[in-house]
Amino acid sequence: MLFKRTIGLMSAFAIATALAACGSSNSSSSASGGGGSYGDCKITSKPNSINITPVQSGTLTVETTLPAQGWWNGTTPESIKSGYEYCMAAELANMAGLNSVTVKNVSFDQLVAGRTNSFDIALAEISITPERDKVVDFSTPYFDSNIGVLVQKGSGITQDNIQSKSCAAYQGTTSVPFIEDQLKCAQNKIYPDSQTLYQGLLSGQVDADFLDTAIVLAEAKSTGGKLEVVGQYKTGEKYGAIYPQGSSNEDQFNKGIQTLISDGTLDNLSKTYLGPAFGGDPSSVPIWTIK
Repeated sequence: MLFKRTIGLMSAFAIATALAACGSSNSSSSASGGGGSYGDCKITSKPNSINITPVQSGTLTVETTLPAQGWWNGTTPESIKSGYEYCMAAELANMAGLNSVTVKNVSFDQLVAGRTNSFDIALAEISITPERDKVVDFSTPYFDSNIGVLVQKGSGITQDNIQSKSCAAYQGTTSVPFIEDQLKCAQNKIYPDSQTLYQGLLSGQVDADFLDTAIVLAEAKSTGGKLEVVGQYKTGEKYGAIYPQGSSNEDQFNKGIQTLISDGTLDNLSKTYLGPAFGGDPSSVPIWTIK
């Protein structure tokens, strides 16, 4: 994969927090496939190459957590027409012979806890962990991830003094156990969603936010230079799609995802949507080690 992160890629859309609260929205919209066109995605996959039984006839129902710039370009389900994960879903819909993608915006915490079930596949920059694997079924991994350190511009925070600072993550992400059990900052604060996480940093409530490197790069870009990503910690994490436990579609979806990896489709989606959204290559962010 072209980019690396820690989970789940949320962004320029923090300014639209009222439109897309991460914690509770469950709205949905459909982007018609009309003759092989799914939103603004340029579909390259082979139609009818996988066989699934969708929860809703004729459409692929996908859950995600908005906002997620680069991954889902828009702030509401109705506005999404492009992005890495949206177009990945569109490719899978085309492969399954479905003519549309229905997007549902749900709480990330609910999603990884397996508390939602009326969907075919969930794509939300979700790190695969043993704990989550007990309550949901994960797909073949499709993206590598590290944990990035987002701070105010010119803060002077380094890998040598970060543990003396106040660190923050948001509920349900793998950044929570990282700052609490591994980094062990002087103070830790856990927020309910990405928007409050970023606002806490901008307002000076905390010194540093911890989230996937790709995601915080996009957020730094969206602030016009107020925030910057100063480092990242290698975690070996990978993103995977989530299926409802026991889904009969799992093998076919995994076949489709592996095809998108092998034929270079996902690499192309990275170049098309993630690079411009992030304003930088995650691999260029300095690697920090815990002192």
